[in-house]
Amino acid sequence: MAKFDPEYTHKTVGKAGFNELTEEQFKQFNVDLLGLGQVSRESDVTNALAAIFDLEGFTTFCSQLDPQLVVPEYLGEFLPWLFRDIATRFTKERKDGTVLIWGSLPFFAKFTGDGVLFLWDTEHCKGLKGIGNVVISLREISDDYASRFLPKAKAEHARAPSRLRVGICRGQVLSIGDGNDYVGPCINMVSRLQKLGSLSFAVSRRGFDPAKCFPSRADQYVVKTTAIRQIGDDELIVLRKDEYDNLPAKEKRSFR
Repeated sequence: MAKFDPEYTHKTVGKAGFNELTEEQFKQFNVDLLGLGQVSRESDVTNALAAIFDLEGFTTFCSQLDPQLVVPEYLGEFLPWLFRDIATRFTKERKDGTVLIWGSLPFFAKFTGDGVLFLWDTEHCKGLKGIGNVVISLREISDDYASRFLPKAKAEHARAPSRLRVGICRGQVLSIGDGNDYVGPCINMVSRLQKLGSLSFAVSRRGFDPAKCFPSRADQYVVKTTAIRQIGDDELIVLRKDEYDNLPAKEKRSFR
């Protein structure tokens, strides 16, 4: 995505004032600003696992006094940490200039304004257990934020985002233009799952069975039905059992 920032010159016509551009500058305002490449290009379809990490309280963090002094510093610490943590979680071994990876790393990442969208190609996950390993890793990364990153962030920044929430969903995604962006129902779903009630973790049940994806840990999760805005009123969602058990009674009634 590019920035359109031409040098305007002021011109008065009659009693009205205008900003003036050269013809060449004017033509620079076009679809290329989106950075998508050839938007009419036929889409590539990928079987994907989509995940959005959301920084809870980031809007409040950005609304404090002089946010321009703290937001860049915080993101300059958080985003590299997040990518490092993902890379570390998926690394089996580093030796002789090569890196052995559990499954694969995300093939796409996009900053969302208060978090990051990641896409994995499930063809590289080596079956359901491999997909389960991705989900477990994402849950652990969410926990890492609370135990490892947040204490340091709170010591350096007032109102640091309190949690790193994650929503996960499988489905097909379609490339846009030259593959610089992706769309798909699973992306729409995770954008809602990562802010589902007061939960920090939620996974769409479609194509994801805890008993098959991580049988030794399946008892740590529960499957519930709930309404997802603009998606459906009876969506099956996989939740952390400890989080579900600790929900207030009123919120717990929204899961059936």
